[in-house]
Amino acid sequence: MKAVDTELLKLIKNTDQFIVPIYQRTYSWTVRECEQLWNDMVRVGTLNNETHFIGSIVYFEKEAHQNSRFNRVLVIDGQQRLTTVSLILAALSKYMKMKSISTDDWDPAKIAQYLINNAEKGDNKYKIMLSKGDNPTFQAIIDSTDMGERYSIRIKENYEYLFKKISEGNFENITKGLLKIKVVDVTLQSGVDNPQLIFESFNSTGLGLAEADLIRNYLLMLHPLEEQDRLYENYWYPMEVMFGQVNYSLRFDRFVRDYLTLKTGNINRLDKIYVGFKEYVKTTDVESSHHLADLKRFSEYYVYIALGKEPDLQLKGIFTDINALRVEVAYPFIMQLYFDYKCNLLSKGDFMKILRAIESYVFRRSICGVPTNSMNKTFAALYGKIDIDHYVESLYAALNLMDSYRRFPKNEEFKNYLISKDVYNYNNRNYLLQKLENFGSKEYVDVGKYTIEHIMPQTLTDQWKEYLGSDWEEIFQTYLHTLGNLTLTGYNSELSQRPFLEKKTMPKGFAHSPIGLNETLSSIEEWRKEEIEQRASILADRALKIWGYPEISPEDIEVYKKKEIIKEENYTLSDHPYVDAGGPMNYLFEDLRLRILNIDASVHEEIRKLYIAYKASTNFVDLIPYKNKIKLSLNIDYDKIDDPQGRCRDVTDLGTWGNGNVEVEIYSEDQVDYSMQLIKQAFNNIQGGLYLQ
Repeated sequence: MKAVDTELLKLIKNTDQFIVPIYQRTYSWTVRECEQLWNDMVRVGTLNNETHFIGSIVYFEKEAHQNSRFNRVLVIDGQQRLTTVSLILAALSKYMKMKSISTDDWDPAKIAQYLINNAEKGDNKYKIMLSKGDNPTFQAIIDSTDMGERYSIRIKENYEYLFKKISEGNFENITKGLLKIKVVDVTLQSGVDNPQLIFESFNSTGLGLAEADLIRNYLLMLHPLEEQDRLYENYWYPMEVMFGQVNYSLRFDRFVRDYLTLKTGNINRLDKIYVGFKEYVKTTDVESSHHLADLKRFSEYYVYIALGKEPDLQLKGIFTDINALRVEVAYPFIMQLYFDYKCNLLSKGDFMKILRAIESYVFRRSICGVPTNSMNKTFAALYGKIDIDHYVESLYAALNLMDSYRRFPKNEEFKNYLISKDVYNYNNRNYLLQKLENFGSKEYVDVGKYTIEHIMPQTLTDQWKEYLGSDWEEIFQTYLHTLGNLTLTGYNSELSQRPFLEKKTMPKGFAHSPIGLNETLSSIEEWRKEEIEQRASILADRALKIWGYPEISPEDIEVYKKKEIIKEENYTLSDHPYVDAGGPMNYLFEDLRLRILNIDASVHEEIRKLYIAYKASTNFVDLIPYKNKIKLSLNIDYDKIDDPQGRCRDVTDLGTWGNGNVEVEIYSEDQVDYSMQLIKQAFNNIQGGLYLQ
């Protein structure tokens, strides 16, 4: 590696071509980053004898052209700055041509030496070759040609912003500033310097790539350059196209996190998915091309599910409803269902039944106020309960058997909560009313085009108070925002605080409304407590049909319950080869096991599929075996743990294979003593603080 200070424009001029490799991310700077660079350049342009350092440009000389006089390099770091400065130069050239401006240092012909190689043709003409998605737009700007319909959003937006800034009168300062930009010119030696390690070091210091970009580089850079091109074209680039430019930058990391959850059962933090992906790859024995192909397959499912691109209109409608509930934690499970559907293990009809059951499960829990912090773990484990030969039945049984905070609220609980809930201030209010309005109808009504009407108004007139009777205040407080008192209208201001009969019979009133939610109002003569309750009950009965309960016979439930008990009881240490006799972590496990069981006579061990649990009244620590470590899941809140060494990790709401909110990893015997102090804190926590040893 060689590093020297140099002027950026001199580096660009003396290098025939900078190539952004296919494993690099696309150009991702927004106007915000461009504005910062612009302001820095304008500022330094106003100062005498001062330069502006903008970081490093790191690159490999491309071996394939070492016998050519054409100096081509592969950019490892610095793409964003190189591209943005080139856009400034292109905008400057356009402005000078428009205004017929020329100075001693600057004119369009001199600027061209930083943008193109005049003696070259084809791709060799351009000083910078960007990624496949960005390059056509960038070259169109350099050539002053039409960008076409599929332009790069970032390239186009930033170029237009920079041209606007030059047009506002910053010409002199920006031209001076450009000449004062300095960088560290870092040349890497092929075959000696490891580009992947360099990428990772940039990322660890906050200079580099998104997690998914690191994954792409990790998979592609295991292959020769020619093979990288083929794999990128066949697998990665189609994923970029499927997501689209905006969603690729916003959602791709989330997809990879969900993919890892599907494959491993573990839910990674967004800033840790690269590490999680590498760990996953190491547990498999397949080529990186297999992982690329698998990512591409499941990314298609994700795009269909989460981004509204499902071609089947029936499935798309269900995905739209599920997404309205913002239940991203279910995506890994749904992607696995989609895979089985594509493999003909699950019929379309059964697929739709299960999707509707998921929607009902999430919505009923939301209405009933069941805490959501366990749902990621619930969905991560749900697929393991499915019997492929009895797909729907086994899934329904699993949903029926969930209890406590994981429960699927039954009809009576759901109906009671729905009738009494403050629906008006409920965050899924429009979703609820839209489903109620359109149930059983072929003529879709868009609730968003209407306003929500309180039949008993939000501000009571004296006439309304007298009408409701002596207990008007209690009725008002109890029923105002509830389902029975709400409907839809396009005439909210006309209805206002009018008496009920006027709201009903006036032109465009309830009796003349085409909206289905108003049908029950046309035959009602009064609007007091009894009528509000009656209408709420009618709508709640409709809701029971929309968000149905997964019905299965008590006899079948008992069969699956027994199967689940037998399955849990049949796991042994042989199901955990890393800690079983002869396993690499056996020595560490046996030490921990003995100490944990000796904490108290009430402690006992239960071996599960994914972890080994230690319980008293409930789990206080779960041991999750890995090839080179044992992960502890501690049943204690993160803010309660006394951890002077700072080894604990807060996994609240993140989801793991264990049952606790705190994780700590053990790699060697010298960490056991400290870890036992943490484990005893978790034991004390579940005992209500009674165990103080």
